[in-house]
Amino acid sequence: MKLKMVMDSLCIRKRRLPCYFWFILLFGVGGLVLFMHQQDLSDLVQQQGPGMKLGSTLRQSRETLSTQDHERHKSDIDQDLRVAESILSSPIPPMQFPHFEKSRHKPTSMPPEQDIGSIQVTKRQRKLLKTNPLNLHNNVSLSSLSDSSAFSSSSFPSLSSFSSSSASGSAPQESWTKLSSILHARKKLMKDNCAKYKSNISKTITRNHVKFLYVEDKYKLLYCQVPKAGCSNWKRTLMVLAGQASNAQSIKHDAVHFGGYIKTLDSFNQTQIKHRLETYKKVLFVREPFERVVSAFRDKFENPNEYYHSVFGTAIISKYRKNPSVKALKTGSGVMFKEFIQYLLDVHRPVGMDIHWEQVNQLCHPCLIDYDLIGKFENMEEESNFLLRLIGAPSSFTLPSFKDRNPRDKRTSMEITEKYFSQVSMLERQRVYDFYYMDYMMFNYSKPFKDLY
Repeated sequence: MKLKMVMDSLCIRKRRLPCYFWFILLFGVGGLVLFMHQQDLSDLVQQQGPGMKLGSTLRQSRETLSTQDHERHKSDIDQDLRVAESILSSPIPPMQFPHFEKSRHKPTSMPPEQDIGSIQVTKRQRKLLKTNPLNLHNNVSLSSLSDSSAFSSSSFPSLSSFSSSSASGSAPQESWTKLSSILHARKKLMKDNCAKYKSNISKTITRNHVKFLYVEDKYKLLYCQVPKAGCSNWKRTLMVLAGQASNAQSIKHDAVHFGGYIKTLDSFNQTQIKHRLETYKKVLFVREPFERVVSAFRDKFENPNEYYHSVFGTAIISKYRKNPSVKALKTGSGVMFKEFIQYLLDVHRPVGMDIHWEQVNQLCHPCLIDYDLIGKFENMEEESNFLLRLIGAPSSFTLPSFKDRNPRDKRTSMEITEKYFSQVSMLERQRVYDFYYMDYMMFNYSKPFKDLY
């Protein structure tokens, strides 16, 4: 009896043994699966970027990581572009940054203005601009633009109101239309560059921004003064338009600049300033920057000029000339062009900037003030007379072209400009180009020397 009971107990245990075994096995497998799942979640959290959510799926995480890898690769390629942009937007002038690139090309002159329809983009321009300022994918076709697209009807009257040829010998209407298209493309280029590089500036126009804008109320014209770009004759023109003189030839140089016959816009109150900016025609004439600098140097330092010799000349000679004579220190006469360039490029100038060599974009603020016409000194006669016809000036009246200051001196040309800049080093030429780079870019002037980058 006892033996039978023992045998029955052993049989029951034998039958239950597989159940315990499978229970233990399943428990172990379940624990292993749970451990592996927790490890996957841990790895996933470590891979996630700061912008990912913990609830994202593994597939989403990989896609995000792949995108981040691609962006990191792209950022390596764009690094030079971001550095160049930071230089342009920096309050420190570009000329203060060193240049390491060198070119073996000999200096040769280039045309003063680039062909808007066939602009060549250099490697440096691609770095600085990211894209061509003219947006090559959407080029402005000069032949396709009409005069109505160049100037709104509220700014200027239609060209159809003029005869094909005026009594003063102006160009036919077809020439006016072509010129109008060029001026429109010029204005568009400037606006594109302003949108790229000056979009973060304050849009508030202060008195300081309009202190070089001269006002002619009769014909409702605002002219921004750019010295060494025909400003003396344009001031004479404003005086004649206002009825303060019968002809431009009778107005002396000192009367133009110091007579107080024409007001600047900052002499009005804020309401009057705003009204004129919104309703008057706004005009700006520019000049090739290197040529303008040489013209200013020749006028102010190579000819008798008590103010510039005593204020600028003595300071320049004192700081940049080795062993200057007592006479040179006293009179400030005989400043050399190389010394003048040293002064221009010096971050700590012994005396401040002057309107005659200040950048045009700093004088006239074209990214703040919406100029209706941007003319060029190189085509001064045609573009000025075009403007005079548009504002309704008498058909017999044209812009004077005489040179009343140092009339025996030849007008500064690119040939003369090259001779002066041959006196300075390639690095100094490069730094001067950097100093005026925004003017070159905004007003579409070519590099004056091929060894510039």
